[in-house]
Amino acid sequence: MILNTLSLVNYKNFESQVFDFDSKINCFVGANGIGKTNALDAIYHLAFGKSYFNPVAVQNIKHDKDFFVVDGSFTKNERTEKVIVSLKRGQKKIIKRNGKAYEKFSDHIGFIPLVIISPADRDLIIEGSDTRRKFIDSVISQSDKSYLSALIAYNKVLSQRNALLKYFALNNTFNADTLSIYNEQLNTYSKEIFKKRDDFLKVFIPIFKERYEAISKSKEVIDLKYKSDLFNGDLMDLLQNNLNKDRALQYTSVGIHKDDLAFTIDNFPIKKFGSQGQQKSFLIALKLAQFDFIKQQSGVSPILLLDDIFDKLDENRVSQIISLVDDEHFGQIFISDTHADRTEGIVKQIHQSYKILKL
Repeated sequence: MILNTLSLVNYKNFESQVFDFDSKINCFVGANGIGKTNALDAIYHLAFGKSYFNPVAVQNIKHDKDFFVVDGSFTKNERTEKVIVSLKRGQKKIIKRNGKAYEKFSDHIGFIPLVIISPADRDLIIEGSDTRRKFIDSVISQSDKSYLSALIAYNKVLSQRNALLKYFALNNTFNADTLSIYNEQLNTYSKEIFKKRDDFLKVFIPIFKERYEAISKSKEVIDLKYKSDLFNGDLMDLLQNNLNKDRALQYTSVGIHKDDLAFTIDNFPIKKFGSQGQQKSFLIALKLAQFDFIKQQSGVSPILLLDDIFDKLDENRVSQIISLVDDEHFGQIFISDTHADRTEGIVKQIHQSYKILKL
């Protein structure tokens, strides 16, 4: 997968900008606040139809402007593919592939395989389970359309069940038959989602551990563990056993929407016991494993975005990462860095063509 050109109009801090890219390595360099991360985010936007850093779509429009357009020309399997994402204030976002608008944005997910590694990934360690579930979902969804469909359907039914629980509480009423309809639907979708998450992690965790070992060259033992209510029984039984609790809380307290990943180092939570370097290595290994898994599933090398990842890493870990990406296994790579000399010094170690884009 190769991004050849990127055109931005009124996207974040860019009024009008066109970039032409090298097929291997591209480095956005310049001072903080100049738009390096925004350029990477525009590429992410083309793959996922949304920003990685700001989910409020309208806030990605440049101040005092009415719309934005992100336009990318790709080469995939020797074919040229044109993708455009645009948004006008007060209107719905539009995603077009080769001039044709998608009816459902979910149909676009996975067409442009892409992985981003960014300081914002630290949220995976410090934030709640929702962030880690989204990570699992984004990896599986890029190669499994039926998983994404089941997930969308589950979340819709969950929202309806929660609304019903609120209605019962507000009106001091209860109807077990109506609730059971939602329970059965949740049960059906959750079985598929749970199985696919479990199967995915059985494949993913060994890849992740191998990546961490290659980056850190250290003896600490790291692990990922999948935590789910469904390991404790059938969802129908869990919903029945927690009915009084759900009625009191007015929302569904058990189910795959509560799933989580436990990140550990030497059997302790990495959030509390991992150093800054260990946490960063953990996250980079997580994302490189994501890259490996997506490539394995799709047969296409994802685009790799490296946003300011050389900061806060010692020379040894930087050189380990560079040696990992100096490999035909990787396709096109985009790097952002505040230090032009450091970036050029690093990419010169890689035996690939590169382009420095000074902003």
